[in-house]
Amino acid sequence: MKKLYVIILIISSFDSFAQTESLSKDDVNQLINPINDRVKNLQVANSKLQQKVASLNAEINKLEISIDSLLIVTKSNSNGIIQTRKDLGLKISDTEKNTNEQINKVGNSLSQNSLFGIIGVLSAILLSVLLYWLLSKRQKIDKSDFISQLSKTKSSIEESLVMEFGKQTELMDTQIQLLEKQKNTAQAQPTTETDHSLALKVASEINLIERNINLMDSKTKGLKQLHASVGKLKDNLSANGYEMPELLGKQFHQGMKVIVTSSIPDENLEKGSEIISKVLIPQVNFNDKMIQTAQIEVSVGY
Repeated sequence: MKKLYVIILIISSFDSFAQTESLSKDDVNQLINPINDRVKNLQVANSKLQQKVASLNAEINKLEISIDSLLIVTKSNSNGIIQTRKDLGLKISDTEKNTNEQINKVGNSLSQNSLFGIIGVLSAILLSVLLYWLLSKRQKIDKSDFISQLSKTKSSIEESLVMEFGKQTELMDTQIQLLEKQKNTAQAQPTTETDHSLALKVASEINLIERNINLMDSKTKGLKQLHASVGKLKDNLSANGYEMPELLGKQFHQGMKVIVTSSIPDENLEKGSEIISKVLIPQVNFNDKMIQTAQIEVSVGY
């Protein structure tokens, strides 16, 4: 009986131990499973972060390559601008030298050659400064700004030329006063042959001014006043017996008493049509008699 009791007690102990061990494993699994899930989630997140880091590194490499390329281009442009400035500096120096030489040749009385010199020197200086400014600023302005600035510069040049021509007309008015004195002298001495050299000189200068006026914008400041001054000069010439027939824009035909220096094809004209497009040397009449033959350029339709 005692042996049976001992056996039953031992069996009961083993059963209790087994239940206790089983409960402990379940508890451990309940603790471990959430941890395992978190570990897996962290591994997934870490993998995504590694992919993003790799992508960012690739982008950084591309940016570094682009920056290196831009630095090379910038350095090249900088060297180009420096060289251009040096070249323009030499050109401007040469222009200034030529300007001084031209000024030394100017006499008290301006002639056609001196007027050409003034226009050429003034244009060369202004264009040189314009080119220098555009090259130094070309990376900072867009196309519209460029066109606007170019238009302003053109207007400024034209206004400067109008002012110079205005001064020229004042000197020419003085020359016409000399013509009046010559006229009075000729009337006092009828046998003396009339000297037309001064009148022809004034006529050539008037023609030169008119040729330049035709190339300017009609809205140029001071242009109307210059037109009026030129008209007054022509009236004063006429009062002294000299006339400059209007040839520019007229129809050319064989038999005209002119010298045709060149003929230029013009698709805008009707076929066979011939128009006087430029008067190089004006025709001058004195007392209705031609004393200077015009030299002209003709545009021909085709």
